[in-house]
Amino acid sequence: MPSASGAIASRLPKPPVAFAKPALFLDLDGVLAPLAPTPDAVGPDARRTDVLTRLTDRLQGRVAIVSGRTLGEIDRISDGAARAASGVHGLQRRRGDGSFANRTPDPAVRRAVSAFAAFAADRPGVIVEDKELAAGLHYRQAPDASAEAIALAAALAQETGLALQPGSMVLELKTPGTDKGAALTAFMAEAPFKGAIPIMVGDDLTDEHGFEAAEALGGFGVLVGPERSTAARYGLEDVAAVLDWLDQIEGGAA
Repeated sequence: MPSASGAIASRLPKPPVAFAKPALFLDLDGVLAPLAPTPDAVGPDARRTDVLTRLTDRLQGRVAIVSGRTLGEIDRISDGAARAASGVHGLQRRRGDGSFANRTPDPAVRRAVSAFAAFAADRPGVIVEDKELAAGLHYRQAPDASAEAIALAAALAQETGLALQPGSMVLELKTPGTDKGAALTAFMAEAPFKGAIPIMVGDDLTDEHGFEAAEALGGFGVLVGPERSTAARYGLEDVAAVLDWLDQIEGGAA
């Protein structure tokens, strides 16, 4: 998806640091934390926690992590620094006041988990992730299995009605009905985000919905990482650049 300028990530300008009233929506893996070979290889980081804590205070709570991970994993990795958060691509959501808006799992997710487990059983390096609301199939450590994994996931999506969400060397079959863009939109209708300028920062295809939603609500997207076609208006090189930028953001009064 091209940006408004038709540019690609490496040619996108860096985002500004001063805003009237920003609201930050941040992906986790590849944005706040480096990508790792396995999901559980990512853990808390002192600088990340410090930056998030100070940013949340500076913006009067207008910071949310929006991730494909579960809320439990978000809290573990962020060391509890995220008051507002959305997990499993919008299927879990914790509001700024601590209340929850979670979807009910589609029963077909259990079938997807079983099918993925059977697929992984004789393919070393393939990892199955059970998120209750979604089933994930990671093949970063077994790239030769990618074609078979994609075919399996597509067939299961067709048979079960689950939503197929491709990611970076991962395929997810999830309870349908929402995505990161829908989560961002829901946050923006609530305090403390209402009336702010939404900024979505992401690296993966799953973040494009968030970029589009932010743009539609008067904000913009920031793409992290290698160049590609995107709906984001700005770009940052890597996790270190993201943390440096977040540390500089100035937000106006609410």
